[in-house]
Amino acid sequence: MKDDFWADASSAQSTLKRISVIEKELTLWSAAQTKRDDLEVLLDFLEEDESMKSEAESEISALRTMVDDLELKLTLSGTDDAKDAILTIHPGAGGTESQDWADMLYRMYVRWIERQGFKYDVVDYQPGDEAGIKDVTIEVKGEYAHGLLRAEAGVHRLVRISPFDASSRRHTSFASIFVYPALDEEIEIDIKTEDLRIDTYRASGAGGQHVNKTDSAVRITHLPTNIVVQCQNERSQHKNKANAMKILKARLYQRRLEEQAESIKELEEQKKDIGWGSQIRSYVFHPYAMVKDHRTKLEIGDAKRVMDGDLNKLIRAFLLQQASEKRGHAKKTN
Repeated sequence: MKDDFWADASSAQSTLKRISVIEKELTLWSAAQTKRDDLEVLLDFLEEDESMKSEAESEISALRTMVDDLELKLTLSGTDDAKDAILTIHPGAGGTESQDWADMLYRMYVRWIERQGFKYDVVDYQPGDEAGIKDVTIEVKGEYAHGLLRAEAGVHRLVRISPFDASSRRHTSFASIFVYPALDEEIEIDIKTEDLRIDTYRASGAGGQHVNKTDSAVRITHLPTNIVVQCQNERSQHKNKANAMKILKARLYQRRLEEQAESIKELEEQKKDIGWGSQIRSYVFHPYAMVKDHRTKLEIGDAKRVMDGDLNKLIRAFLLQQASEKRGHAKKTN
């Protein structure tokens, strides 16, 4: 039996990863129960000795944090929530303004990834003509990366005094975030060779790791769906092609799920209109500083902190709201 388990190395690694996630969750539940029991004893002592009040308050705060973490974990029960994530950022209309905004979002998510203790690989990076980026795709590696980041999918709106406007006028920019689960090897996505158009080209950029003197960059077009993916961050054409195929499989898998949920039309409409009225979140830098999530109505006054990667309050609010809506829908259908 042991030999059979290791016969497929990728499947075995995937299973071990799931086991590790479950073990950590069990440890968290056990630790919360222990903390709760200890706090109950501490509160009994507090009735006789008020000098222990500060210690009790500290323990209550620690327990509340653990319970909040467990509550969030309970919302991450989807089939793909525990998987790594593939995140792409596209600027909306507006040229340099939107491309700069896309770059700001890229830095925001990189900082969030680092705060989470996750890792990431830049799969594709297309720099803007003057500033910012035309497109970026990163693979985020960490427990529940996809489950957490799916809260970020949608159109993000920025209002600020433009650094590119000589008259210092206020501008509004848009960028879209798409999030896909990174697939395990055992999930099969049938892709026919004749359905692919593969183009190679020279990597672009102003310098550094994004430049290559050979045609190592790869663009793959899936003809039946017209999905286009590209990768240019590796110097090897073979590695770029492998990464591009990985992204294509993830997007085709996500498309399959959306079709099953009858939501593909809604998503396609969202992709076509990265602009007014379609945003999930607004970031206002002028005339006041605020970040507002239009789905949960949560407002955060410290916009700078959010842009520095402090997104968990926003992510948590959305996931809890979504879980509550699902429970409400389930009750209506039963």
